[in-house]
Amino acid sequence: MNKYRLTSLIESRRLLWLLAVLFALVFCVQYFELPYGNAFLALFLSGNAEVSSVGNSSIGNSSSGFYVGKSLVDGSLNFSNSLNYTDPSTSYGGSDVTELFDGTDAKAKHSDDDSLDVVADSDPEDESPSKDFIDMNHNSTAAEVVGNPSLAPEKAVEPNQTVPASDSNATSNNNISLDRIEGRNIAPVSVGNDILDSSLSNTSDALQPSDSPSSMDKDATNALQKTSIPEFLKTDLAPSVNYSSRNAIPKVKDSPEDAVASLSKMNDMLLQSLTSYHSMRPWWSKGTDQELILARSLIENAPSVQNDPKLNQFAPLYRNFSMFRRSYELMEQTLKVYIYKEGERPIFHQPVLQGIYASEGWFMKLLKSSKHFVTKNPKKAHLFYLPFSTRMLEETLYVPNSHSRKNLIQCLRNYLSLITSRYSFWNRTGGADHFVVACHDWAPAETRKIMAHCIRALCNSDIKEGFQFGKDVSLAETYVRLPQHPLRQVGGRPPSKRKILAFFAGNMHGYLRPILLEHWENKDPDMKIFGPLPKVKGQMSYIQHMQSSKYCICARGYEVNSPRVVEAIFYECVPVIISDNFVPPFFETLKWESFAIFVPEKDIPNLKNILLSIPEKRYRKMQKRVKLVQQHFLWHPRPVKYDIFHMILHSIWYTRVFQISSK
Repeated sequence: MNKYRLTSLIESRRLLWLLAVLFALVFCVQYFELPYGNAFLALFLSGNAEVSSVGNSSIGNSSSGFYVGKSLVDGSLNFSNSLNYTDPSTSYGGSDVTELFDGTDAKAKHSDDDSLDVVADSDPEDESPSKDFIDMNHNSTAAEVVGNPSLAPEKAVEPNQTVPASDSNATSNNNISLDRIEGRNIAPVSVGNDILDSSLSNTSDALQPSDSPSSMDKDATNALQKTSIPEFLKTDLAPSVNYSSRNAIPKVKDSPEDAVASLSKMNDMLLQSLTSYHSMRPWWSKGTDQELILARSLIENAPSVQNDPKLNQFAPLYRNFSMFRRSYELMEQTLKVYIYKEGERPIFHQPVLQGIYASEGWFMKLLKSSKHFVTKNPKKAHLFYLPFSTRMLEETLYVPNSHSRKNLIQCLRNYLSLITSRYSFWNRTGGADHFVVACHDWAPAETRKIMAHCIRALCNSDIKEGFQFGKDVSLAETYVRLPQHPLRQVGGRPPSKRKILAFFAGNMHGYLRPILLEHWENKDPDMKIFGPLPKVKGQMSYIQHMQSSKYCICARGYEVNSPRVVEAIFYECVPVIISDNFVPPFFETLKWESFAIFVPEKDIPNLKNILLSIPEKRYRKMQKRVKLVQQHFLWHPRPVKYDIFHMILHSIWYTRVFQISSK
């Protein structure tokens, strides 16, 4: 019996030693793997966690484990003073220009066109998603627009796919008012109420801020009075905010009369998101969090830019020019992005630089070649980029006529499982400091669940399809015809030589365009409204029409987004956006109503009256602003200050900065 007890005691001690060694081994791995040695924190998390799984890993949401030190506002930071100056350190080159256009990366598929010559004069949206899937995403009908049930297609439902009510984060406009424009009973048109300074020049020169510190002599307290709500967003009509709720995004009452959110309502939603939306608190803190908190304080307290005619002419384009300039400068000085190396081509790391989905490809290519913003040390990163192409995801994996995107979503799910199994960075924030740049129409549905906490830069920015202010950003959809010459044919005729009142041409994608043609095709000589525009020798091309028109109609296709919005700016034509619930690009920065017109879909029958009601002086002012804002929508083989590459990156940076809370 004694011998048996002695053997048991020895075995017990061996087991205890084995457990101790195993614990020490796990602790050492955690210590060297997790940033700042937070091994015990990872092993013994406290608080109530809300866990969701991505592949085989878990994401936690806890109010504990995040310590934020005291933020100091340092006014001694040295900022660049020229808004069009191209600093050699911010050229972000790193690779030969010809390297940007290798045969593989320049490849693009056109469903209806066989040559670039044809593409130049055809509908930019010929490169649409697979035609057997197109009717499965829109959430409106023609009957809702003009009351014509005969034009209303049935909304198809994708097999085996459900969207929870919680995925919808849009807010409705309960009382969309009708204004009278010059005595006409017409629905509201957003053309802006600000008056451009008389010193506005006729040129489209790049922004030139003052080189003197005297242009920024306003104290920070005059801008904000130490409140967390940006002054430029304060309004008497602003809804009350519940600071105790996290991830509080306004919801939409899905009733017919409340189905459309006006531009003013979107402004209110943006205001709410800046004060009520906060990303998940990180499991453990790191220095980059402190830097973002400091950046937010500096942005909110940006001194006002005054007494500078060259700067003041740009003010109407922005919600708050002083805050934008400070935010942009801080981004240049601070932001570091880590790009995951994992992922196989062509879905990952192989951008498409041509066609209507080129935005995601150009951004990927330029960011990967940036020595200024990209870091190889993930512990120094403020943001993490998931470098996949939604265009190539569809091209590579979608099975024609299958009516299913399950395998596409599973591909992304597997990728996240790989990332989360190799790195701890996703789990630290639940993916809140990760971002994707996706231009394909299907991107919102493909990323809605598995990347629920990520910052999503989306061309299909529809508040009725899950777009969240404060978390997502609207990505400009640009139609790049020639990757080697992205700025070819930029510009257009001066206002005095634009004889066409309004122009539209395109395929009958979606429910809205047939309604547009029903009312205006061949009905009025001032309204050049066509279906597909044939290429006929001796007749004006698609581009020539846009360059010769006062207003360019940007009607939604299968989804709310259309490349025509950026095309209109590219050809210096005032955009007329007819797409309910569409959030325009760089919405958190640009004051779109100052240079574009928003017409509710239901007011297509009044379209000409709406345009004629705009005085000539107002039109000319808006057209000048289109030329001024154009620099924000241009791709360059080597990025330059304030171009579209930097504006996309700024939108993502700005969104992340305002997600972080020091509380």
